[in-house]
Amino acid sequence: MGRQILLEHINVPGINTFDVYRKHGGYASVEKALKTMTPDEVTEEVKKSGLRGRGGAGFPAGMKWSFLDRKSEKPRYLVCNADESEPGTFKDRYLMEKIPHVLIEGMITSSYALGAKTSYIYVRGEYMYVIRILEQAIQEAYAKGFLGKNILGTDYSLDLYVQPGGGAYICGEETALLESLEGKRGNPRLKPPFPAVAGLYASPTVVNNVETIAAVCSIVNLGGDEYAKIGIGKSTGTKLISASGHINKPGVYEIELGLPVEEFIYSDQYCGGIWKGRKMKAVVAGGSSVPILPTELILKTAKGEPRLMTYESLSDGGFVSGTMLGSGGFIVMDETSCIVRNLWTFTRFYHHESCGQCSPCREGTGWMEKVLHRIEHGHGHEGDIDLLVDVAKKIEGNTICPLGDAAAWPVASAIRHFREEFEYHVRYPEKVKNPKHFELEPFVPASVLATV
Repeated sequence: MGRQILLEHINVPGINTFDVYRKHGGYASVEKALKTMTPDEVTEEVKKSGLRGRGGAGFPAGMKWSFLDRKSEKPRYLVCNADESEPGTFKDRYLMEKIPHVLIEGMITSSYALGAKTSYIYVRGEYMYVIRILEQAIQEAYAKGFLGKNILGTDYSLDLYVQPGGGAYICGEETALLESLEGKRGNPRLKPPFPAVAGLYASPTVVNNVETIAAVCSIVNLGGDEYAKIGIGKSTGTKLISASGHINKPGVYEIELGLPVEEFIYSDQYCGGIWKGRKMKAVVAGGSSVPILPTELILKTAKGEPRLMTYESLSDGGFVSGTMLGSGGFIVMDETSCIVRNLWTFTRFYHHESCGQCSPCREGTGWMEKVLHRIEHGHGHEGDIDLLVDVAKKIEGNTICPLGDAAAWPVASAIRHFREEFEYHVRYPEKVKNPKHFELEPFVPASVLATV
């Protein structure tokens, strides 16, 4: 198995406590940063590391930090986005549950770099037990002098708070998260202004994902240049992957970016292959909002090159033949899976979670859910497939936040790669009324059935 950084000590008994975490090198980055580095030097190391946001967008973290308005007289804030609501993604929960102090340490080091004196961890509302774990870890950090006034005898002070989320997927979008944190309805804001200029309480703010902030500890300890040697190209470091679906070994894995997708799926070190000896049909590589790919395109690019677990390789070919690494929610589907049913489930989710602020998303997600419901339940019409494509096009790029895109991309990609399966549902309605139709009778493309 590749190098472990975030999960290196995950199985050490008591690693969730301050004393055990400290014994295994915990909080070293805080000591190094506060005692030997300036805030700008910490930011520069993060830039040199090439660390990209691990929440889905993949934007360079150091560059995002550099956008912070440091000339403003208003207080600065660091907000950790722990509102892990992307279907298929559970790696942040695992990290916070098992080794919470790595996030606390990352928050302190990152807050120092940004000049934040007050910071927040905004946690998904359904993760109440995780919130209690984090609060306990924060209390320990205060008691040991790593939070509060004059940390480690320096002139830097920081207060850290945990805030339960509003129970909405939309609050994972950074401006909606800030609205919710301010006690308002979690609706996305128009940008500009961006949070780096006017974020929390209209003050300069940086919002980063749990894994991104946790990775800062290793970057400061190792040095940015050394961290950048891990991975490949612009995809540096390690990445936590939430692997689920029809695989023998579901779970959270830390991989070195650059690992071949085929090795990740079939190696005994990782997913262990497809369960029950079945064949793989499709993969959603980065959480439900990214394009789905059939087996032949997830294992190799359209050019025939091995597909790698990197931002660049997975996106090779654009949305015609590629996808996105996203949040690392890796969902594997075997040959008995129904793409239409899976897509209907995703679309139901996006319709339910749309904040309703933008008409294309509010109305379009509802129509996509209705059309997919009737196709999946044997009531589809010949024109429904093209109707879905048309609705998806009218949503994409026409909303304030990316939720509209997140709802449209799975629809467009599923029809692009599995159109014959949609046609099968329309032409043979009696065959698909049973929810387990492809377990009972394997899918045969409609074009083949028509010649029988």
